[in-house]
Amino acid sequence: MCAAQFPAIGLIWWIRDQLGDDYAYAGAGGGPAAVALACLLVVAPLVLPVLGLLHAAVQVLPAQELAHRAARRTRGPVWAWHLALSAVLGVAWAALALLLWDWPFTTTAPLFAALGVLPVLGLGWLRRRTGDLGAVWLPALFASAGLFLLVLLGGVLATVTGIVDEYEPPVLSDGQLTGVWRGAEGAVLRLGAGGRADLTGLPTEAEPGSVDPNGASPFAVCDGTGTWLLDDKGGHDPYGDGSEGRPGVVVRLDDGCGQETYWRIGGTESEPELFVPFGDPDAPDVRILTRG
Repeated sequence: MCAAQFPAIGLIWWIRDQLGDDYAYAGAGGGPAAVALACLLVVAPLVLPVLGLLHAAVQVLPAQELAHRAARRTRGPVWAWHLALSAVLGVAWAALALLLWDWPFTTTAPLFAALGVLPVLGLGWLRRRTGDLGAVWLPALFASAGLFLLVLLGGVLATVTGIVDEYEPPVLSDGQLTGVWRGAEGAVLRLGAGGRADLTGLPTEAEPGSVDPNGASPFAVCDGTGTWLLDDKGGHDPYGDGSEGRPGVVVRLDDGCGQETYWRIGGTESEPELFVPFGDPDAPDVRILTRG
């Protein structure tokens, strides 16, 4: 039962990513995401049993042992204690994930707590069944397929009917963009209030012929000063349609390092991003800056 729910959970995660900012203007979404989903479906029969055993070992079985002890000392059915303690352990694992890997607690806590519901209820049902192997695996198989189809149908209907809105980049003003933006490998972009920009190790559009667009680093790395301006219509977006595209920031350097670079606005209102797809449009190297 632990493994039965993971295909549906994986599909939910995939749908969520598709509804978020997939940098589709760069050609970076869609195809690779579909290929990744297909690969996961192929390896699922090998991975799911391992995930199920791991989940049972760290959440469901410890909660079961604690539930029996609690039921002996207090009133209440074992299954109710099992359900409650499984949720508590899920929240505890979410807190540990926050400390170790900075995973968002508000997302992982309810998810990890909910992961124990189906196995606990399934165990209660299976206790009334015989020890036949088919009595365990066949219900789990049907439950897994049913959950997967239910999530798939719900995701399609929610998208088609408009219940779930398509992603739209945040609308940011000059004042909201002003400040320090940081990226991988020490990249820093400081956007000043007067339209001045300071760059440190910043990926920049390279001069034609100076880099291999299909190479490991299809961009120039620049230090120095320059200017910036907000293009809220996306007229400078090379992937836009005519005079309109995705809103972004135009960064121009004062010296001869690289060319004008258009940093598109992404992320959310509370966690904005600036990103550029470098190199091959079908398989770009997407560089992302976040608030410093």
